[in-house]
Amino acid sequence: MADDSKDSNVGGRYAQALFDLAKDEKNLAAVEADLKSLKAALAESRDLRLLLTSPSFGLEDKGRGLVAIADKAKFNPTTRKFLGLLAANGRARALAAVITAFEALTAEQRGSVSAQVTTALPLSAAQSKGVAAALRQALGKDPEIETRVDPSILGGIKVRVGSRLFDASLRSKLDSLKFALKRA
Repeated sequence: MADDSKDSNVGGRYAQALFDLAKDEKNLAAVEADLKSLKAALAESRDLRLLLTSPSFGLEDKGRGLVAIADKAKFNPTTRKFLGLLAANGRARALAAVITAFEALTAEQRGSVSAQVTTALPLSAAQSKGVAAALRQALGKDPEIETRVDPSILGGIKVRVGSRLFDASLRSKLDSLKFALKRA
């Protein structure tokens, strides 16, 4: 858990630096698109996650791997250089945190808020609209929602906005009940 927090802090700092640079170079949209596709690759590729997190791979290997991905995907030069720098500084494992923090910065710039919604089953269109409306009302901003399906929560919903987590999952409620029963 401490590593997640450390990665998040590092990710926030690197994301802010990349955001400022991309904004100055007027290629914020291109960098954002690159990071979105890299996020999808991270979600799909176990090998990529292993490359970034395993101590078996050195800084140079991680850098070469990230730059090769950037070249193959024809990423913006700013994104490509940033990925090389991230690896060279030994921060490749924080890439997911960088992407999350960068998405939050771009959403904030557009006057919206980035929200991660996790459910046990995919949401229907009506349910997605309902969640978006509830978040809009609660936050006072238009949400940019990223949905994830995680059957392990059993039912209900988890919503993360920044560092805040609203957990109305069945798994959480069962864990609370189990804890309460142990104390009784």
